Amino acid sequence: MDIAQLSNLLLEIFYIIIGLFMGITMVFTIKDTNHKTRIGTALFWGILAVIFILGNYIPSTIVGLLVVVIAILSATKQINIGTLKQLDETFANIKAEKLGLKIFIPSLSIAIIAMLVATFTGFPGTVAIGISALCALALTFIITKAKPKELLADSNRTFQSVGSFAILPQLLASLGVLFTTAGVGDKIASIISNVIPTGNALIGVATYCIGMALFTSIMGNAFAAFAVITVGIGVPFVFSIGGDPLICGTLALTAGYCGTLLTPMAANFNMLPAVLLEMKDKNAVIKVQAPFALILLAVHIFLMYSLGF
Repeated sequence: MDIAQLSNLLLEIFYIIIGLFMGITMVFTIKDTNHKTRIGTALFWGILAVIFILGNYIPSTIVGLLVVVIAILSATKQINIGTLKQLDETFANIKAEKLGLKIFIPSLSIAIIAMLVATFTGFPGTVAIGISALCALALTFIITKAKPKELLADSNRTFQSVGSFAILPQLLASLGVLFTTAGVGDKIASIISNVIPTGNALIGVATYCIGMALFTSIMGNAFAAFAVITVGIGVPFVFSIGGDPLICGTLALTAGYCGTLLTPMAANFNMLPAVLLEMKDKNAVIKVQAPFALILLAVHIFLMYSLGF
């Protein structure tokens, strides 16, 4: 078995694990008799479990129909948080004081292990993250001495807190492919060419960076926005007049991340923390990040113009 085949096998295993946890959330939801929309919510988690576990083996048309069902459930507000077991704050504080800074080891290990795996093996980034996540989970059990049932309860708590946003990354990635295939980038180039002059590096760079940030804010995903904006703005207004594709392309992608900081569409970055921290203002994270995002966007324009030409 070569590295590519092993990578695909590991990815499939990771998807199955995620799907199983989603199935567990479905079971928790069905058992929650106080949940007002438990049928719709359980159906949502059941569908996601099927997609993650069997997605490679069922026809794409069926997967598309299942996604439509999810959209209907979300539009009719049938996906909601059920009754979750409340944490004992006194017990939590005692455990936190006992563990001290060791509690951050699993979180930090995800980044460190993923970097090491991606650097010293032939595994792609997605596989490296999956391996590091499992290692971090094992470290969590070792450090906290938690019981397996606590993992099930907390995974249910996390999934229910995320809610319908759980499928958003996959949908946004698909949207990026759809936009590129439909020629949205070419349409953007046509529109932009009538507004800004060609041959001006500074204006081209500013438009490229700002376009990436805006489109990322709309799509919630810089990777999805990158292909569209690069075709529509990067190639005709930056690369064609001498911009270094490597430098300008890299900075364009990170400029898109500035848009990630500004949008509720990036649910896992901006909405999930607000939900987990039980903030009254669900946009509080975005409001704090906004000034830094705008400053970083200006820095990106300067760097692309000074380093890319």
